[in-house]
Amino acid sequence: MVVMNSLRVILQASPGKLLWRKFQIPRFMPARPCSLYTCTYKTRNRALHPLWESTDLVPAGDRQSPINIRWRDSVYDPGLKPLTISYDPATCLHIWNNGYSFLVEFEDSTDKSVIKGGPLEHNYRLKQFHFHWGAIDAWGSEHTVDSKCFPAELHLVHWNAVKFENFEDAALEENGLAVIGVFLKLGKHHKELQKLVDTLPSIKHKDTLVEFGSFDPSCLMPTCPDYWTYSGSLTTPPLSESVTWIIKKQPVEVDHDQLEQFRTLLFTSEGEKEKRMVDNFRPLQPLMNRTVRSSFQHDYVLNIQAKPKPATSQATP
Repeated sequence: MVVMNSLRVILQASPGKLLWRKFQIPRFMPARPCSLYTCTYKTRNRALHPLWESTDLVPAGDRQSPINIRWRDSVYDPGLKPLTISYDPATCLHIWNNGYSFLVEFEDSTDKSVIKGGPLEHNYRLKQFHFHWGAIDAWGSEHTVDSKCFPAELHLVHWNAVKFENFEDAALEENGLAVIGVFLKLGKHHKELQKLVDTLPSIKHKDTLVEFGSFDPSCLMPTCPDYWTYSGSLTTPPLSESVTWIIKKQPVEVDHDQLEQFRTLLFTSEGEKEKRMVDNFRPLQPLMNRTVRSSFQHDYVLNIQAKPKPATSQATP
């Protein structure tokens, strides 16, 4: 999950200030080879964006994200409520390139755009949404399902305004954030997403920002209400274990040309050597002792055809 503009305040006030500056002006942006081999479960993150290169930034926690979700290991929880989503399009403010994704940010001083229910005890206000994507369509999502990669993943970031006074405090504390994850898969043209895509040329370079008003991100949600949920972390520094993840089971369809427009963005500022914004996702993290709960019942069926039972031989008289 992308660290937002608001998190700059946190990092700049912390001992990690110098590290934050390093990420703010990256000197080197490695490009991952376009090979399907790099998309396998263990090797898809060989070449990393500098944001994740420093091992000093990885906390010794046991609730890090993203993870590989395994259908057969997830546990149906009948106590999980339906997730209620209520967004006011008028709270949408602007869209900007922060150097490792593009963010659409929202006005969050009141409960005009909130989610509630699901695994959450309180209302959570929408702060921003952003995407992660790959260099090609074979990978790009941060989470995987049974080790399957998706071309991209949408994250809608919310904060607990009941327990905390501001996003910055919520982002560092347990149960402070709730993030909805939505997988994108190749398919038909997504009409509502196109409004975002049409704006991308105006924020091609790092640190460019334009107004982007009257947008309801619920149009980017799948129709199926089913989801997985688990306790996790931010996926960019400071990697705080403050996130209740809600991963939608059903992907949404977008076409190849729309994803290609994501890849026209740059990690670099105007005047610098251009580096394409691709593969902006964190490596998978171990599940440790966590349980992934599902809001839906499922019988996991291995893709193995059952062997027919041998015929019972009858004794001849």
